[in-house]
Amino acid sequence: MSKQAEAIKERKQINGNTMLLLITILLFIALYAAGCVAYSSKGFTNLQTFLNLFRTNAGLICVACGMTCVMLTGGIDISVGSLVALDCMLLAYGMSEWQLSAPVMVALVLIIGVVFGLVQGYCVGYLQIQPFIVTMAGMFFARGMTAVISTNQLSITAEINQLFYDVANFRIYLPFGGTVNRAGKLIMPYIGIGVVIALVVLVVIFLVLRYTKFGRSLYAVGGSEQSAAMMGLDVKKTKLKAYVLSSFLCSIGGICYCMNTMSASVSQATGMEMDAISSAVIGGTLLTGGVGNVIGTLFGVLINGTISTIVQTNGKLASSWPNILTAALLCFFIVLQSIFAKLKEKNK
Repeated sequence: MSKQAEAIKERKQINGNTMLLLITILLFIALYAAGCVAYSSKGFTNLQTFLNLFRTNAGLICVACGMTCVMLTGGIDISVGSLVALDCMLLAYGMSEWQLSAPVMVALVLIIGVVFGLVQGYCVGYLQIQPFIVTMAGMFFARGMTAVISTNQLSITAEINQLFYDVANFRIYLPFGGTVNRAGKLIMPYIGIGVVIALVVLVVIFLVLRYTKFGRSLYAVGGSEQSAAMMGLDVKKTKLKAYVLSSFLCSIGGICYCMNTMSASVSQATGMEMDAISSAVIGGTLLTGGVGNVIGTLFGVLINGTISTIVQTNGKLASSWPNILTAALLCFFIVLQSIFAKLKEKNK
């Protein structure tokens, strides 16, 4: 009898924890299928169109994974977009003006990400300042430092740094899914190094959240800080680690973002923090913490990317439509989260 009770309880947990994820996956499939039906003549059905969702959003995938970790603790980080802009400016300015090598600048960007996360995590975890206030200060600081380095738009070319240029433009071709262009030449689909980095980050964070003590600590702290403390978890240290991880992944995302754009400017990655938060929420991560996973976040990124691709492919819709549709989806998923939370309370 006890085994049956445990099975029923486990089934309820699975239904409650995966319902939002399933809705997100089905929504992505529906959106992409609609795009394929409506714009098949414009190449929407090509495999390369699908792969471009990963190519253009590789940096956002890394950033959103870090955002998910922070949101699992019940926190938030709105400094990520500014940090990505700072990373891009450092890479471009360091290689062009300081004449430093690509490996040195990449290492410097990653170190800055760790230090940035340490400061924010200490303020949130140990000083117990509201995450929104701390990360808003971090947002203004990073954006300001970007302007201090340079107010000009910089580009990274082969003349500035051959190694970074070659890595950024390196293509990994797939042996299937090719299309014939108008000249009769077979074009094989491809991905870049940034996509590989983003997918590796996704897999690593998924494994960390699912199978490590630190991952379970993030869920415990987000579920209830008091209960986590009573279990013997160091809540302050867990929050510190979450923000360090978020900023570190943000710096990795900044490198991927820079490899995609090959440029830097003060206004770069504006609003990226909102894209990361919306992707996590659409993917099933609760704003109150304790529930979520990076697989859902990935599909949240893909949904936002699909909406933008559909609008661009249409060519007649205003560029503001992706933001409008994302806002509608956010409201929809927040309402769903509220409904599932009430159902969970009723079943207790």
